[in-house]
Amino acid sequence: MSESTTNDPTTGESHTHDQGEPEGQKWLSGIVSLIGLWIAVSPVFYDQAASMLWNNVLIGAAIFLLAGYNYYRISDGHSTSTGVMSLVALLALWTAVSHFAVGGDIAMSGLEVAGEGLAWSNVVSGLIAAAVSAYVAYTAGREVPRGTAAGT
Repeated sequence: MSESTTNDPTTGESHTHDQGEPEGQKWLSGIVSLIGLWIAVSPVFYDQAASMLWNNVLIGAAIFLLAGYNYYRISDGHSTSTGVMSLVALLALWTAVSHFAVGGDIAMSGLEVAGEGLAWSNVVSGLIAAAVSAYVAYTAGREVPRGTAAGT
């Protein structure tokens, strides 16, 4: 991680700024966005009931759009939105457990809620997206300017 030093014109103090951290957060947000896209389209590749189809499409699209918004935000020079990435983490956790919450292997109209492939895809994708988005939200909330008591 590279650092740059700037002088504050009002106080004459020099401040050291880390560069590269938002770049990492940007790319991690992009990866989470792509995972959300996968969650949205994955029911096409697996057998599932309509309830899981709509669950994956809506939650996956929300993850895709919210993480994509954070990617755009960082690309535009703004800071990471901790609230947005926290919401993405919660939605991703829901994806990981939704198969079990909606009914798991209970037959609905003669069909399983989701096949084993979709269930495992949701669990793995949801846990990865939740962990990465929670990490991005955590690191964004920990940005403390150097030279303060907490940042020394």
